[in-house]
Amino acid sequence: MSLSPAAQPIHWEKGDTSRIPFGVYTDEQRHKKELERFFYKAHWCYVGLEAEIPESGDFKRTVVGERSVIMTRADDGQIHVVENVCAHRGMQFCRERHGHKKEFVCPYHQWSYTLKGDLQGVPFRRGVRQDGKVNGGMPADFDPKDHGLTALKVAVRGGVVFASFDHAVESLEDFMGPTILGYFDRLFNGRKLIILGYNRQRIPGNWKLMQENIKDPYHPGLLHTWFVTFGLWRADNKSELRMDAHHRHAAMVSTRGSAGQASGQASQVTQVSSFKADMQLNDPSFLDIVPEAWWGGPTAVMTTLFPSVIFQQQVNSVSTRHIQPDGHGAFDFVWTHFGFDDDTPEMHERRLRQANLFGPAGFVSADDGEVIEFSQQAFESKPQHRTLAELGGREVGETDHMVTETLIRGMYAYWRKVMEE
Repeated sequence: MSLSPAAQPIHWEKGDTSRIPFGVYTDEQRHKKELERFFYKAHWCYVGLEAEIPESGDFKRTVVGERSVIMTRADDGQIHVVENVCAHRGMQFCRERHGHKKEFVCPYHQWSYTLKGDLQGVPFRRGVRQDGKVNGGMPADFDPKDHGLTALKVAVRGGVVFASFDHAVESLEDFMGPTILGYFDRLFNGRKLIILGYNRQRIPGNWKLMQENIKDPYHPGLLHTWFVTFGLWRADNKSELRMDAHHRHAAMVSTRGSAGQASGQASQVTQVSSFKADMQLNDPSFLDIVPEAWWGGPTAVMTTLFPSVIFQQQVNSVSTRHIQPDGHGAFDFVWTHFGFDDDTPEMHERRLRQANLFGPAGFVSADDGEVIEFSQQAFESKPQHRTLAELGGREVGETDHMVTETLIRGMYAYWRKVMEE
């Protein structure tokens, strides 16, 4: 009898990825397989920003997949990522999200580790002298070098830190591919980053739905009243959709036009229920948008790096969005809003103000969390059904318009290949 039953077979209705079976989102065994193949093997995962741990001794607790890890800056200034699992009895010893330490000490039995993860102290390693003899202790061949914390491979680029449990993983640059690397370097262009703040929310839906959401240009101008009314992201904006060669990563690129400024001028959207021609802002400073030289044209670029992170530039608001799965039906979503060290005080305030568009109570992003929750509820109630992703055809390819679901089809083509489904 198998103790770990295989995932239930699923049927791809058209043979391609234009119709996605609900079982992709509802099967726990399939979810465990995803963790192994996407988060723990052959992929780089986002863990944080260098600016979060600026000094030696600083650390941040986060996750890769569902495994707790710690990003540290050691005494030599180098960044390390270690698993938050004591080598002795397996306890997750670090409980703080952020902090500063000279060493890590597991509270269970006081085993201590350097910030690189090396074991440096074992209480009673050589036993206890009692009644003229030594009792207990570790075996004579016990070597601390063999019992450090699990260390992940680390890559840092542009102030962003990635890690992988797979030390044979391809280079970060090859993992991104030249197209997506170009959009990454556009945002993380060498300027020193500063942390503005965090949002954190728990969304009761499958983790892939957030990757889909940011690969879906169809919904922003329909679901999000703010976007369509004030013209920040609309289907008729100048736009392009780009992917890496594997179709796993993507960039949605949009340039804000002059139409749709709550003026009723845009005939394409006047029949869209989310467009509110008479909507006005009590605080017009939310639309105090100042073009920046590094934009190079686009006013918004949403980059999805599969499987773990989204890099956002939406006008002057910039952030990372970390996807942290918790079972097949929920994930934590952590936003890190940042700016640049050379920002003026006015730009600093502008970035903070525009960050209110996003996060769990954001004028835009609250919509996404809700529709993901309702979608998951439907998937669970009818696991043999499927979604439809046929907008723009059934093929996978880059486009220079928004009226397509090609990026979603591409992601699932990659998913099927790796999952062998």
